[in-house]
Amino acid sequence: MHDQAGAGSPDNFQRLWTPHRMAYIKGENKPSGEGSDDGCPFCEIPKLSDEDGLIVRRGEAVYAVLNLYPYNSGHLMVVPFRHVSGYDELDAEEMAELGAFTQESLRALRKASGAQGFNVGMNLGQVAGAGIAAHLHQHVVPRWGGDTNFMPVVAHTKVLPQLLRDTRQLLADAWS
Repeated sequence: MHDQAGAGSPDNFQRLWTPHRMAYIKGENKPSGEGSDDGCPFCEIPKLSDEDGLIVRRGEAVYAVLNLYPYNSGHLMVVPFRHVSGYDELDAEEMAELGAFTQESLRALRKASGAQGFNVGMNLGQVAGAGIAAHLHQHVVPRWGGDTNFMPVVAHTKVLPQLLRDTRQLLADAWS
């Protein structure tokens, strides 16, 4: 191994480069405002093909889509088509389908990946941790025994064993 001028002192650490995360860190593709026409990705995704938008399933009132910045492989979000920010703003049809899609997400993730548990929930409002607070979305994160290792804690890096397009296809096939 050759020393590289200006690269710093060798420290015997391996580097896992994740340049795709820079888009998330810089807030790229975040809405510029609160309205549906202010660059809301959840309003734009349904205009794409399922493959390009990473949509697993479409319903009448909601759709299931893979998270571009997943906590684990298979991290889905159930999103109403209608641009609303509050859970209390959903109508009866949206509520029913959001619940049904959440159940189907759990079944598909168990079937496709053998998920042993799940984190399911919403962050309502920016102060509650919502990355895109203007458009409601429910997270469905599959979990497995031992899926949390030292990488997120020590290196602030998630290691995901499957590409998003491959995960999307497995889940779409597993959806009943």
